[in-house]
Formats: sequence, C-alpha cells, structure tokens
Amino acid sequence: KFCVMKNLTIMMALFLSYGIFGQSFDFKYDHYSFIVKDLEKTGAFYKNVLRLKEIPHPSATSGFRWFKINGNSQLHLIGKDSVAMEHSKSVHLCLATQDLDELIVFLKENDVPFSDWPGAENSVTLRADGVRQIYIQDPENNWIEINTAVH
Repeated sequence: KFCVMKNLTIMMALFLSYGIFGQSFDFKYDHYSFIVKDLEKTGAFYKNVLRLKEIPHPSATSGFRWFKINGNSQLHLIGKDSVAMEHSKSVHLCLATQDLDELIVFLKENDVPFSDWPGAENSVTLRADGVRQIYIQDPENNWIEINTAVH
C-alpha cells in the first residue's frame, strides 16, 4: 500500500510540475526562408513590390538577401542554383495587413497578378472567420498569402 501511495505521489508531482513549467516555450516567430535562383530579381520583388526593408546578413557578403517584416520577424532569401524546387500553394509565406484594398490597387497598377485560394484571378477569398486573403507569387513562383488577420 505504501508503494502505491508513493507512486501516486510521484506521478502527481510530475503532472503538476509539467502543468506549471512545461506548458509553453514562449516561442516568437523569427523568420521564413525561400531558396531562390536569382537573388537580384527575387530580392527586388520583395523590396519594391512588397516594400519590405532589406537588412544586412550578419556575416555573409553574398548568397543571401534578408528582409525585415515587422518587429524582429524576417524573410531570408538563400541563393542556390542546384536545388530542385516544387511550388505548392499550401507551402507559403503569409503576411497580414489591414490595407489589403490599397495593396490590391498597387498590385493592379504594377501588373502583379493575384488570385484567391482556388486560383481565380483578381479575386479575394473570404474565410469563414471573416479574414480576407489573396495569393501572389514571387519571380521564382514561391507563394505568398496576404490576409487581413489582426495580430
């Protein structure tokens, strides 16, 4: 009987310590990376079309272009010419903005195609939660979702 009580006490202590100390690692979103063949052209897209601020790589002078998204979140472009790439819409960078209508006007003025999730050109998806979203592709066909989610 003592052994059973001792085991129950140990199990309860482990369970309680997990609940107190093991619930969260307090992750923050750091960065997303795309492998690209043409760093110049693809970097220009993120800098000039999406207007992301380019930031220096901490050590490399070539082969990378880094962009600040918001706060400390970043997009890293990694130049490689020998990697086979598949571009599924399900694998995408997602950016949120409350200025989606203004962005759509800008995309149209600059002949940047966009679509909804099913692929209808110049269309916006309205999700069940009320968030509006569009999809665009960078010059190397990487998918980018842009939506109106509030953070």
